[in-house]
Amino acid sequence: MCEINSHGGSTIIREILEICLQNGAVLAEPGEFTKRAFLNGRIDLSQAEATIDIINAKTKKESISAITQLEGFLSEQISGIRQKALDILVNIEASIDYPEYDIEEVTNAQVEQQLKKIKEDLEKLIKTFENGKIIKEGIALAIIGSPNVGKSSLLNAMLKEERAIVTDIAGTTRDTIEEAVVIEGIPFKITDTAGIRDVENKVEKIGIEKTRKTAQNSDAIIAMFDISKEINKEDEEVLQVIKDKNAIIILNKTDLKEKNIYKDERIKAVGKKIIEMSVLNKDGLEELYQALVEMFNINTIEVGNEVLITNIRHKNLLEEASGHVGIAMDSMKSNMPIDVIAINIKDILEALGKITGENVSEDIIKEIFSKFCLGK
Repeated sequence: MCEINSHGGSTIIREILEICLQNGAVLAEPGEFTKRAFLNGRIDLSQAEATIDIINAKTKKESISAITQLEGFLSEQISGIRQKALDILVNIEASIDYPEYDIEEVTNAQVEQQLKKIKEDLEKLIKTFENGKIIKEGIALAIIGSPNVGKSSLLNAMLKEERAIVTDIAGTTRDTIEEAVVIEGIPFKITDTAGIRDVENKVEKIGIEKTRKTAQNSDAIIAMFDISKEINKEDEEVLQVIKDKNAIIILNKTDLKEKNIYKDERIKAVGKKIIEMSVLNKDGLEELYQALVEMFNINTIEVGNEVLITNIRHKNLLEEASGHVGIAMDSMKSNMPIDVIAINIKDILEALGKITGENVSEDIIKEIFSKFCLGK
């Protein structure tokens, strides 16, 4: 290996690289050095995946969670669960290999107790995915409302920059605008949407349809209303959209004298938290942030030595293993032969081994390391 230092400039660097390649050098593959560490047994597959999570981390909490996984805390827990399953398999095989000792009845009692413990351990890990997903992927937050209620102004206020165009002309925002802001260490993916109303303009109509889809697919909604006006049919549709969703109602423009909308019982009837706000004067922003923190229990999300499942692949395999535990327990209740239960235990081991890489396919390995940039 050699290191080449040169003057800056992509053209010079590209020419040096081409000369090296012409003389036998080989470009590193995506994640090649991490892959070598995995193949040589220095780290397992879950630790290799943690490496890319550290590289892509957007917040401090996400990076700490990934470092915890890289340090092997998840591997230790998976290893502990696998060992319990292996202990069960040893007991079962002993009863199969030495039937003359008549230990099956004792083995059945032990197996049932051990399976319950494995089920508890797996479910405990699976439950962490809800918080792990929030830390890794963030929270999708849609701002919706009728035209000119202050949606784009709220986005700008949260970003502390003039990202969206703001005018007093209805329909200024015709497409979704997506930006991210970090609140209490958690990334929120905020989408400013086109105002909901009946229109003939084809472009604006497409934007409004995207608004409805964005609201439907979001984790939470900020529904904005103009506090100085009475509810119209567009506001009624907004109330209908948020009825069964995580939502916060913003009554904007408290800087105006009239507060007509607050008198309407339909606002309170949907049962959502209501915040009065003047986006123009930045009044109510902190209350909004606090409401979002409380909605997702962000203050309770701890990172550090506690393992959080942030990878959907890991979650799916844990659920697969848990499913096999359930099948094994049902087999025991049905008095199935002990060797049938042994097959269920092997399925548990198979699923857990795919997390750490003991028995993962080459295709999965290629897919994981293809997400890395060159080298690493």
